[in-house]
Amino acid sequence: MTRVAFIGLGNMGSGMAANQAKAGREVVAFDLSADAMARAKEQGMSGAGSAAEAVKDANIVITMLPAGSHVRDVYDQAILPNAPKDALLLDCSTIDVDSARTVARDASMQGFRAADAPVSGGTAAATGGTLTFMVGCREQDFADMEDALKPMAKAIIRAGDAGAGQAAKICNNMLLGISMIATCEAFVLAERLGLDPQKFFDISSKASGQCWSLTSYCPWPGPVPTAPSNRDYEGGFATAMMLKDLRLAQEAAMSSGADTPLGGGAQALYAELNDRGYGAKDFSFMLQMLRGAVQ
Repeated sequence: MTRVAFIGLGNMGSGMAANQAKAGREVVAFDLSADAMARAKEQGMSGAGSAAEAVKDANIVITMLPAGSHVRDVYDQAILPNAPKDALLLDCSTIDVDSARTVARDASMQGFRAADAPVSGGTAAATGGTLTFMVGCREQDFADMEDALKPMAKAIIRAGDAGAGQAAKICNNMLLGISMIATCEAFVLAERLGLDPQKFFDISSKASGQCWSLTSYCPWPGPVPTAPSNRDYEGGFATAMMLKDLRLAQEAAMSSGADTPLGGGAQALYAELNDRGYGAKDFSFMLQMLRGAVQ
């Protein structure tokens, strides 16, 4: 039986690890949260006392952690010294490109095959096993990486070599953050002009303004029943996480010399929303700030 070590059982990692277990793989999980570990055991996983313990005898090691510093530390202190050399190492966190490339280089120097494989799709897709993975790895390793990710995915795309997955992720999320703000502004203007929000949705969703932020994740409650806007903006993709990704994008833009004024403006607006105390709300809560409906 394939043995998977899964490190990091947060909002995304919990559902992802559960889908590995549902696929009939033996999952050994580790997280600093006792509650997360208890849920993992209820979902058919076994728990480890440390990341180092979790990776022993693993065929696949998956990490889902908050930031590049966490990934580097876990790789340096737990994974590289303890995992079998033939284990596949996949980091699904969203981190900076330089950290992803550093981790891949260090892993390769010790004889491992490693990939950065950040995800798109949010918590619902993590639970449903319908995430999109953007993978950075050697071309000859991709088939094995793809097989490792399949229980959690609807799409798995090789973006290029090490770091390319992270580059794709931050570019994608910068686009998402910007498009959500534009969608929210359109609803605000429609409201002020006396246009019924449902009527605006019905028209724009079939016109040139159609986009994912409108038709799949509508910030106005009602038109898309599955959107977080219908759950008081709970769950989904937290504003604080969108802000993190936009900061990564702006750091990358600065270091590469790319001109991204809309990305910078989006970062400033999500920073304001976060600073007002709404970091845990879904990022589509931007609508309520732009409406002047929150303090």
